[in-house]
Amino acid sequence: MDVIIQKLTNILALGGPVVAILIVTSVATLSLVIYKLWQYAAAGVGRHIELSLAIEAWDRRDRVAAVAHLDKSRSYLAPVIAMSFSGDSSTLSERADAEAEARFAGLERGLNVLDMVSQLAPLLGLFGTVLGMIEAFQTLQGAGNSVDPALLAGGIWVALLTTAAGLAVAMPTSLVLTWFEARMTRERIFTNRALRTVFAPGHAAECKATGMPKAALAHGT
Repeated sequence: MDVIIQKLTNILALGGPVVAILIVTSVATLSLVIYKLWQYAAAGVGRHIELSLAIEAWDRRDRVAAVAHLDKSRSYLAPVIAMSFSGDSSTLSERADAEAEARFAGLERGLNVLDMVSQLAPLLGLFGTVLGMIEAFQTLQGAGNSVDPALLAGGIWVALLTTAAGLAVAMPTSLVLTWFEARMTRERIFTNRALRTVFAPGHAAECKATGMPKAALAHGT
């Protein structure tokens, strides 16, 4: 533990306050990512087996089986689908869409912070590099005629340390954010298809029976 603390102290001494800010940012970002992973797992994001079976049963107009599967579901979308099962009015459809979006908003809360970190961390690292370069050239100027190339090289690599730290924070954050956003995109696609199926059941079977495309059936041609 003492070795780790000593290494961190050395890094802070070299990189200055910018590296300190990036370290604090990385710790906060990691905490947020762990929380979001727990939230997604607790909500059952991506785990809609029983819910899918309920939708399929409803599409076959098997209401008893649909309700039975829905009762077994632990998905965060189960209450929305249960609401949709209670009627088929356009008002209820809009309410179900709004309820689903409210749940999506809860799951997406905090993703804007990850987006901000992924964009600002490299800029913060570059800012630290610029400050370091200014300091290095000031030191070089103060040396006068006795210029030592090692003095300039040492100042440059220390300055570049902040850029490396910024990229080290931004790259994994960007990858994790992309993964979270992809999961939410799939959730929206699944929910939209599920709700449209609930409010217009039986069309898949009709298409198979008639051999006609769904668009043609929808227009009655």
